Order: sequence, then structure tokens, then C-alpha cells
Amino acid sequence: MLVIIPTVVLETVGQYFNIFWGVYWYVFEAFVVVGLSEEFFKRLIVMKFVFHHPAYNERLDGIVYCSVAALGFATLEDVSYVLMYYFDYPDILLTRALLSVPVHMLLGITMGYFLSQAKFCTDKRKCASYYRKSLLVPMLLHGAYDFILLLSDDIPVLSQFLIPFVVILWISGLVMFRKYYKDSKARHYRA
Repeated sequence: MLVIIPTVVLETVGQYFNIFWGVYWYVFEAFVVVGLSEEFFKRLIVMKFVFHHPAYNERLDGIVYCSVAALGFATLEDVSYVLMYYFDYPDILLTRALLSVPVHMLLGITMGYFLSQAKFCTDKRKCASYYRKSLLVPMLLHGAYDFILLLSDDIPVLSQFLIPFVVILWISGLVMFRKYYKDSKARHYRA
């Protein structure tokens, strides 16, 4: 949860350096300021405290650990948003609970999927590729989510893409989870 502190610092600095205008401002804000900083620090926590731990001994563990890191982050982030904006936007509690928290968890599943691919692969080149994807894919998905949110304030019709985007994240997250769950179950039956 406390990883939100360096994230807020980095996001504040990033906003200061967002010198772009128009749609480019939204792209930089969504993908770099928010997407990169939040996903970087969530992955950093998993890398520092869990990735090399002996308990991380199967692919499903990556999804579990990254999802827990994402949910811890989302909890503190959403509590702070609700405390800051509830009186101006009373519906923020519902929208953060129904969209933001699940999106963070689903991005954690995606991160954990690729992190486990990196940890348990045997080809060093593929391992490096999976490791990069463990940050890049969640960052791009997070950026796309925030891009839709930010731009829908100016172009309300874009908000119609938010729910289908989250549904696609759910489907892909369930596919990744199911794959590693089956792998884990088969592994335990063999033991």
C-alpha cells in the first residue's frame, strides 16, 4: 500500500513535465505519468520482496502476488480519492469500487502472468521479453483505461468504451488465471 507514496511523487513530477497540448497531453498523462509510474512501482514491490523468494515456486504465484500488490495499491489510492472528492462527486465511491479496483487487480493478473513466464522460462531471450512485457503490457492497458477516462470528460461518447474495455480485461484475466490454475492443480496432483 505504501508504494503509493513514491508513485504520487513521480506522478506529480510527471505532470510538471507534461508540456504537450491537446490529445498528446492526454496520451502522456495516461500512459507515462499514470500508467508507467503506477505499474512500475507495483512490479517493483513484487520484484524486491517476492520474485526471488522460495515460496514463488509456481506460475500461479505470480498472479497471486501481483494481484495482491495491485489491490493494496488500489485500496489506498481509492480511499484517498474518495476522501478528497466525495463531496464534489458522491458517485466516486461506486465508480472507483466497480471500475478502478477491479482494473488494478486485472492489471495485476496480467503483470503476474508475464512475470511468471519470465521466471520459469528456460530461454534467456524469451525470459527477457516476458520480463519487459510484465511492465509494458499492464502499463499500456492502464494507459488505455486512463486515456478513455481522461478524454471522456471532453468527449463524453468515449465513456461508452469504458465498460467493454473492462469486460475485455476481465475475460483475458480469467483466461490467464485459468491457465495457471490448471497448471498449478496438475502440478499438485503429480506431487
